Amino acid sequence: MKMTSKPWKLVLTGLTALSLLAGCGSAGDTNTAGTKSTEAAAVNKEGFPIMNEPITLTMMAPDVGVQNWNDMVVLQQMEEKTSISFRYLNAPKDSFDTKKNLVFASGDYPDVFYAAGLTAAEQMNYGEQGILIPLEELIEEYAPNFKALMDEIPEIRKSITAPDGHIYSLPAVDLSQHWYRNPLWYNGDFLKALNIDKLPETTEELYTFLKRVKEEDPNGNGVADEIPISSVSTATTNARDLRTWLLGAFGVYEDEIYVDDADVVHYTPIEEGFREYLVYMNRLWKEDLLDHESFSQTAEQKKAKAQNNQVALFSDWHAYMTKGGEPSTKDPMFAPVKSDLVDKPAIAKNRGITTGAFAISATNPAPEASMRWVDYLYSYEGSLFFNKGPEGTLWEYTDEANRVKRYLSVPDGMEMEDYRATLTPNYGIPAPTINTDDISKGLKTDFDLWVEKETKEKLLDRGARPPFPALFLTVEEQTEINSLNSDLSTYVQQMEAKFITGAEPLSNWDNYLNTMKKMGADRVVEIYQGAYDRWKSS
Repeated sequence: MKMTSKPWKLVLTGLTALSLLAGCGSAGDTNTAGTKSTEAAAVNKEGFPIMNEPITLTMMAPDVGVQNWNDMVVLQQMEEKTSISFRYLNAPKDSFDTKKNLVFASGDYPDVFYAAGLTAAEQMNYGEQGILIPLEELIEEYAPNFKALMDEIPEIRKSITAPDGHIYSLPAVDLSQHWYRNPLWYNGDFLKALNIDKLPETTEELYTFLKRVKEEDPNGNGVADEIPISSVSTATTNARDLRTWLLGAFGVYEDEIYVDDADVVHYTPIEEGFREYLVYMNRLWKEDLLDHESFSQTAEQKKAKAQNNQVALFSDWHAYMTKGGEPSTKDPMFAPVKSDLVDKPAIAKNRGITTGAFAISATNPAPEASMRWVDYLYSYEGSLFFNKGPEGTLWEYTDEANRVKRYLSVPDGMEMEDYRATLTPNYGIPAPTINTDDISKGLKTDFDLWVEKETKEKLLDRGARPPFPALFLTVEEQTEINSLNSDLSTYVQQMEAKFITGAEPLSNWDNYLNTMKKMGADRVVEIYQGAYDRWKSS
């Protein structure tokens, strides 16, 4: 999935969502598992065009509202290249899941689902019902690029194979983005004002830094208005932007489920490391080092404080997106710290696989052609085409043999990402493709290269690894997990805020644990351990 250099634009303009409950399917016989399509003989197994005679299929996909898909040059040229055209059944990104559920319930399906974010439960459910067809035989025969990718990275096959042995969807694979979630960033101006040239490496050193921010007026306005560390909350998460990076100081990789180096699954809210994280955060709260609005404020409110030069440590995609202004190398990335409980911090990184990105329905009259179409997106050429648009529009080669490129001028004074969004559907959605460093070779700015260096030094060189693989639960396991989490997640969210703010004393931790176990916390561990063991041995 392409991550943009600015927040995705969600203003719904231009494209009105087409009716998704009528006319989704294409004409043709229903395909069932193992049945060859009547179109198979007309499909060229390699090269272009894919079809000797043009065909039209339907595609359901989310839309971020900045361009009509029919006008995108990538899709227009793809139609010319393949002789496959699509009727696009788009729904706004923020309501796409609702529309998707309605389509599955309607019995009238699009031929393919693109960037659909199909959950493991949806893949299992609709795959077992025969609505989504198994893809493994099509991959073997019609997807050499994706097959080679699975051979190169075995985790991909394991992560997209359902417990019944079938593959019901293809993933988005990103081998260039290593962040698990948005990093934390230090305010470089504060570091300079405090004469700090070595970032904190332990929780105590971090505490000392935050204390100095509070007491030594690093913004120089003569007022004690500095906020050492600030966070935001949403309807389903408390301060997750901080928790992601501070849990590691206590040996915990992730705030829900993670697996340790001994392949033992842990449910974080009942771990001792989670308790120690709460103790530390409560200490920051009591000393007014953690913003007291962290459990109520929005991202915009946090940014307003940062742009008033008040915040020392915060989370965002890049520091300038919170502080305002242009990209700058003066605000260093947070280096995960360690507590006395561990020898080194636990550091999570992106697993690089987002499942459920592309699926083919049983009513698709040309599944072979559909597989060949999407397989192109897993090649370097196809990924570059869908990521950056055609050569000569946004970019051009300076050294094609070594895949080095340069950007061209953007027309009409548009911002580059705004312009790119008009060229390709791969903008702000989990599109089926592979993203590698080669795609952006030669296109990275000095700032991009600095961020890569920070990421390597602060995360990758220090042992970052994925906390938990993408994997399937059985239908029964998923049903049970959904039921357990409906109560557990709410309780954990409430108690975390209470423990940190002191509304609930940490002396009541044992009572909290007993309640969690009565609500099924141990069963959560048991289910995920079984699923992980299946994944590991598959």
